[in-house]
Amino acid sequence: MSNIEWTELTWNPTTGCTKISDGCVFCYAYPLSLRLKAMGLEKYKNGFKLTLHPQELNKPFTWKKPKVVFVNSMSDLFHHEVPLDYIERVFEVMNQTPQHNYQLLTKRSERVLQIAEKLNWTKNIWLGVSVENERVTPRIKDLIETPASTKFLSCEPLIGPINSLEKYVDKLDWIIVGGESGSGARRIEKSWVDIIKKVCLYHQVPFFFKQWGKKKFNINTDDPTMNTSHPDYAKGGCQLDGNVFREMPVLQL
Repeated sequence: MSNIEWTELTWNPTTGCTKISDGCVFCYAYPLSLRLKAMGLEKYKNGFKLTLHPQELNKPFTWKKPKVVFVNSMSDLFHHEVPLDYIERVFEVMNQTPQHNYQLLTKRSERVLQIAEKLNWTKNIWLGVSVENERVTPRIKDLIETPASTKFLSCEPLIGPINSLEKYVDKLDWIIVGGESGSGARRIEKSWVDIIKKVCLYHQVPFFFKQWGKKKFNINTDDPTMNTSHPDYAKGGCQLDGNVFREMPVLQL
């Protein structure tokens, strides 16, 4: 199971990464990796250093029921230190387990384009790029040029407005939005969220609002989803104009 609201399960055939943009500043995976290392977990003995875990490659074959799987919640499969032949091995596992839907998320869209033709993009492989503000929207253009049949954006943490979404949205299948949490979290503005929600609703693109991140960012102080006992609980709450938006794209089964 996963505590990430938009997936069911995480699978980490690699761990560790390096920070490359503003969205990485308060990366949740960095301190978590160090904590797991301190706890003595063998898999995290290298902390946040990029590490391959070939022993994880057989894991999807052991899941008895179809799953929605976030691949590399603790890393980036397209990091430049991950060899192409290893990426191909990960793809082969996903190709051979079509009952599962795999969610790949990257900030390294340039590398995806460089190697995309060497990979088998079966329909159960979704590809997303992280877009935290307007500055990194070129990642969306790269995403659209890939062969992935399901393409999505993770605008989390959303730390600035994204005003050029309209010209890309008809090529997208899903958009996730969320505020930053943890100490030092940067504010998310409702106006930024509203821009994305409006575009998604108009173009009928599934919209998933994950969280405000912190209660002080949520303009609705009575949001019931701030309460940990609420079935839709999220950090800082997740209501937007009185509604919870947790839409998903069609599963490829």
